[in-house]
Amino acid sequence: QLQLVESGGGLVQPGGSLRLSCAASGFTVNDYGIGWFRLAPGKEREGVSCISSDGSTNYADSVKGRFTISRDNAKNTVYLQMNSLKPDDTAVYYCAAESLRPSPAQFYSDTCSAFFLDSWGQGTQVTVSS
Repeated sequence: QLQLVESGGGLVQPGGSLRLSCAASGFTVNDYGIGWFRLAPGKEREGVSCISSDGSTNYADSVKGRFTISRDNAKNTVYLQMNSLKPDDTAVYYCAAESLRPSPAQFYSDTCSAFFLDSWGQGTQVTVSS
């Protein structure tokens, strides 16, 4: 069974950094695209960044130049390095796996130009505040 577990969030001051982890089980991350998404109170879910199975990456305009997505195949984990954090980055961050075949439980990400499985873990809270 495909499972993703997010970790690494916390409270950080503006300008600070955090590294989020998305640990996968039940599948191999380099066979799938993996995306990071965030949900802030009162806002719609936003695609933040994604890494495809071939290693190509995409970023939302709001995080370009500040966030970096990477993948460690040996650890079956995808990371999101977040630098120069801003209060607007405050949200619960989730990761999701690409949907490799049509599924009733999928959604399309404009940021990633791909379909992802609409299956979510608990996410990890990121709070940027002084």
